[in-house]
Amino acid sequence: MAKPDDDRAVTLTNARIVLPDGVRDGALHISGGTVSGAPVAGEVIDLDGRYVVPGFVDMHVHGGAGASYQLGDPDDAHRAASFHLAHGTTTTMASLVTGDQEELARAVAGLADLAADGVLAGVHLEGPYLARSRCGAHDPALLRDPDPAEFRRLVRLGRGHVRMITLAPELPGALDLVREAVDAGVIAAVGHTDGTGQAARAAFDAGARVATHLFNAMRPLHHREGGPVAAALNDPRVTVELINDGVHVEPAVARLAFAATPRVALITDAMAAAGMGDGDYRLGVMDVEVRDGRATLAGGTSIAGSTITMADAFRRAVTDVGLPIERAAGAASLTPARALGIDSRVGSLEPGKDADLAVLDDDLKIAWVMKQGRRV
Repeated sequence: MAKPDDDRAVTLTNARIVLPDGVRDGALHISGGTVSGAPVAGEVIDLDGRYVVPGFVDMHVHGGAGASYQLGDPDDAHRAASFHLAHGTTTTMASLVTGDQEELARAVAGLADLAADGVLAGVHLEGPYLARSRCGAHDPALLRDPDPAEFRRLVRLGRGHVRMITLAPELPGALDLVREAVDAGVIAAVGHTDGTGQAARAAFDAGARVATHLFNAMRPLHHREGGPVAAALNDPRVTVELINDGVHVEPAVARLAFAATPRVALITDAMAAAGMGDGDYRLGVMDVEVRDGRATLAGGTSIAGSTITMADAFRRAVTDVGLPIERAAGAASLTPARALGIDSRVGSLEPGKDADLAVLDDDLKIAWVMKQGRRV
């Protein structure tokens, strides 16, 4: 099968095109880096009945291929982003775990350059305003109450590329920071929280629109106090992230989330070990052990991110959770794109949008990837 290697006009024929409302057999036309609504003159590639899915959008990822976004180093960031791109993630955020003020400032400033160049879709601050009792793989000694001055400095250093911040809504000043984030064009997310359902609902009413890795690092669902899980699932304004690796959330629980809301966004929460195999790694200042693909804090049991790709999360959504392929593709692409406010150009294979896509082989694994009509 021929493979495109540049951004010339291309027609993918004999394809099973996965669209938001189902699968359409036929041809996908690409011209000038975007999906075309009309036939184009150019190379014709017969996909022999393979699926074509939208390029994945990962709104929560810390690294991969042995590299981390944490220090804002451009070489490390390129390495991590390129690894995930090769596995179908055509739009990726760079997530930072909690650090001290100067570390976060350096990282945000460095990553802003790559976001400006289109390597990244933006920066996600996972912390430092998190609950110590739900710190997960964040250093509890570095957690702190919301600091508006620090937040404004990070936004300024990000030059418009700080796109999301996760915080615990029960902390002093958290709701004011949610409002400030919204005013600054930054998505506020509820996570790493021991707050009640009432606290979460207050944050959503203040403008928070995402629940960070639902179920993980938050007060659990209880039938007499639903906590942030029930608050997020019941709020039509809120997108819930889900780490679908079979470690963070078992398939039966993932099915409950998908049954409860159409707004589930698959994420990886991948750290540097993704694609690297078992060994010893770092996540921020924390030592991490990866054994049998499971990442935990060294000497402990707390999960420390994942080692999956979005291709893994998507495939598991079909094979293990049992979703129709169009629902799984939407959770890996259009839903997170909508949450980030970029669905006018990415997230689905509709005319006028970027030709970001992945061609899948018979077992739903990545055969090859395009970003803006160019083979990568």
